[in-house]
Amino acid sequence: MLVVTFVIEIIFVFGFPIALGVYLRRRFDTPWKLYWVGAATFIASQVVHIPLNLGLGQLLPWGNLPSQLPPAQLLLLSAVVGLSAGVCEEGARYLAYRFVIKQARTWREALMFGAGHGGFESMFLVGLSVALTFVFMLFARGADVSAIGLTPDQVAAYWGQAWYNPLLGAAERLFAICLHVALAVLVLQAFTRQNIGYLFLAIGWHALVDGVAVMTLGWGWPFAAIEGLLGLLALVSLALIWAYRPRSNSIAVEGVGND
Repeated sequence: MLVVTFVIEIIFVFGFPIALGVYLRRRFDTPWKLYWVGAATFIASQVVHIPLNLGLGQLLPWGNLPSQLPPAQLLLLSAVVGLSAGVCEEGARYLAYRFVIKQARTWREALMFGAGHGGFESMFLVGLSVALTFVFMLFARGADVSAIGLTPDQVAAYWGQAWYNPLLGAAERLFAICLHVALAVLVLQAFTRQNIGYLFLAIGWHALVDGVAVMTLGWGWPFAAIEGLLGLLALVSLALIWAYRPRSNSIAVEGVGND
């Protein structure tokens, strides 16, 4: 059963982002360029984000696993991890709106831009890792893995996990894409409403969601409970997307009203 749910997870983390892009293209006639700019924006953000996290890991006192940290250090870790992600990714999104897609100023365009950012993260950051690990562990079953630094207990733990864990992983990607689309909508408001405060709101919301994930992991919450809480936060992200939709009943006049 675990093999089946892993296959479902892999299909979902690759298939859903593509299906979402196709849907937005057909529903709102938004260009694929925005999707690919969103993907490129994610890559650009990681060029800064990954080295920043590595540097912070050398400077700040969290050498152990989150579950082994005292409360104050866990809080610091959660805040720093959340803020580093928020600043890097929302900063990159802001710069993309400012310099790359200057004409993208409507709600529906923000949806496509955010879908590309979150979709690329799902497919190529998470999806490839999950797929490659799954294939590797298939071959590792019953094989001598000591030569590559694994122990039989590690392989047994992988195949001994709950059958539904991969489905929770797929749900987490769905929640993350909801977050990225909402953040793309929020950052857009910094331009359409000429209020930089929306950029800081996006950074704060991103930092809060990521920080909550780290904090609950450090508290030792079960995976299902963590994903349940992230699901509730994803509903808030969906509410933000809905709140900033055009007030007009016609997509054709989208620039009037909320955008």
